[in-house]
Amino acid sequence: MGRYQEDSKELLELIGGKSNIAAVSHCMTRMRFVLNDPGKADIEGIEAMKVVKGSFTQSGQFQVIIGNTVADFYNDFVAVAGVEGVSKDQVKQAAKQNQNVLQRIVTALAEIFAPLIPAIITGGLILGFRNCIDSLYLFENGTKTLCDLSQFWSGMDSFLWLIGEAIFHMLPVGICWSVTKKMGTTQMLGIVLGLTLVSGQLLNAYDVATTAAADIPAWDFGFFKVNMIGYQSQVIPAILAAFTLVYLEKFFRKITPAVVSMIVVPFCSLVLAVVAAHFILGPIGWKIGSAISSLVFAGITGSFRVVFGAVFGFIYAPLVITGLHHMSNAIDLQLIADYRGTMLWPMIALSNIAQGSAVLAMIVLQRKNAEAQEVNIPSCVSCYLSVTEPAIFGVNLKYVFPFVCGMIGSAIAGVVSVATGTTASAIGVGGLPGILSIQTQSMLSFAICMVIAIVIPFVLTLIVGQKKLTASQKYGPAVMEGEDTAAADAQGAGKDEMSDHEVSDAGSNAVSAAKEMPKELVAFLDGKVIPVKEVGDGVFSEGIMGDGIAIIPENEVLVSPVAGEVAVTMDESRHACAIKADNDMEILLHIGLDTVDMNGDGFEYLITKGQRVEAGTPLIRFNREKIQAAGHRDVTMCIISDPGRAENIQYQFTENAKAGETVVATFE
Repeated sequence: MGRYQEDSKELLELIGGKSNIAAVSHCMTRMRFVLNDPGKADIEGIEAMKVVKGSFTQSGQFQVIIGNTVADFYNDFVAVAGVEGVSKDQVKQAAKQNQNVLQRIVTALAEIFAPLIPAIITGGLILGFRNCIDSLYLFENGTKTLCDLSQFWSGMDSFLWLIGEAIFHMLPVGICWSVTKKMGTTQMLGIVLGLTLVSGQLLNAYDVATTAAADIPAWDFGFFKVNMIGYQSQVIPAILAAFTLVYLEKFFRKITPAVVSMIVVPFCSLVLAVVAAHFILGPIGWKIGSAISSLVFAGITGSFRVVFGAVFGFIYAPLVITGLHHMSNAIDLQLIADYRGTMLWPMIALSNIAQGSAVLAMIVLQRKNAEAQEVNIPSCVSCYLSVTEPAIFGVNLKYVFPFVCGMIGSAIAGVVSVATGTTASAIGVGGLPGILSIQTQSMLSFAICMVIAIVIPFVLTLIVGQKKLTASQKYGPAVMEGEDTAAADAQGAGKDEMSDHEVSDAGSNAVSAAKEMPKELVAFLDGKVIPVKEVGDGVFSEGIMGDGIAIIPENEVLVSPVAGEVAVTMDESRHACAIKADNDMEILLHIGLDTVDMNGDGFEYLITKGQRVEAGTPLIRFNREKIQAAGHRDVTMCIISDPGRAENIQYQFTENAKAGETVVATFE
């Protein structure tokens, strides 16, 4: 047994015992459980464990954040529990038992749109920037835009639409690709199917409403005709067509002899899918999508729009808990396709801001509770940048009243938003930066709504928190127990004898001091160095594991940023490792986001656990093309999970770092 034997016993009891475990696995930082009865898990008790940094439930999995030593913890846990670990894919499959039909649909939608989100966010930023230069009349007494005054900006405006059009008009291509990738069928067939939905031979979907029925082109088959209509920006037709292709391919692959499979399967699958898409599914999907968007639009713009805004603003944060909020992506995109804008997305961005403001009040209320601030501050920052899960699960739901105060502020902001017709041109840019996706005529009203979403939850949480929070919650348990650390230190300094533990520590420090203490971290890859909070991951970027930096790589060999010892490796996935530096600093290096799902495909360790490394020593070779083909980002993070004896850590960001050479952090 290892050092986590007692912690493992405690966690086993808190999750409901061995009989409550359907499956268990782990990634680089988290234990991943599928529980037979999630209600048996004592969340409060689990998060109170010293070894646990947080927990959350996602897609039917109960995930407990341990940190760099999760592999050791996992080994002790499975030994104590008497269970066998399984692969990540098996955990995901087992997790479906905790999901009803609606949750499975929502999970599927989330998995379809997740790989598309970076492009959608980029498109939203581009459209927001174009709004600023071609629609804001700020010059010559409010009569001209920047594009009117400058040929350069006019040309830039036209050029940027090339990207915006590729992202939003060609969205069905991405959807079809993502569906085939998720379902494990031929992705290229999905791309071709998507292209047939947006082909230039077809009447553009945006022109259908203004084109007379007699002028709509059609395929004439003699005894019947089919309209040649494109499905630019349409979501539901693309999803229906893609799933049809998936199941056709699986059917033909099952019944076709292997000797002719390469010819028969793709030909029959693609042709029949394209026929079904344009003859049946496209028109049906268009009507379903239009019906949904019309219903939502009627709610937002109708006589009861204020009620709609209040209800949606109030319930959106609870939808995040259930995962149902993922459905809003499809609805928003359909609204944009049908009405050239969405009034739903501004309320979503305002809900993010409101929950962040509630956490901001908790920062003020718990300003003397150092332990609480370690979670409060990064959660607030990430929430204001639209990543709400750390704030909701890590802070607001823990105390309940901040969550409710945020919901109230979101509801009031939602009322003002719909009452003023605040409309976004695109989605994906949430939180405070959400104003960039707002149409120019709505920017002022959205700014007012932002103030409401900041002030009301903040004030309400402060007022309620003064009464609800205990002294221990405000100041921390150590203070309330009367622990005088300064006095204890003084008393300890006067002792003539040292305990065995102190002797051990002193010996360890003496050995470390014999080595040359590092004063800097060097780049671990070639590429652009960015703050880790810009990565947008739900665990790393909000600082749960610690602060750090990230690099958008230009090469494919990860090197050590500092001299030390390889402390942790992941033998199955090989996508990450941890280094313990000579100054006791513990560093986690993690290649890509969600790359644990690749099960090691495209990754090769160049080191072994326990090996001594220097700054610049190659650690992992990886394949960027495989990472991107799997639908993941290859941005690579360096997280300082424990600073050791390092102090005053300063990060340095640059556009063109060189691995093993460029200094990216300094410390004392």
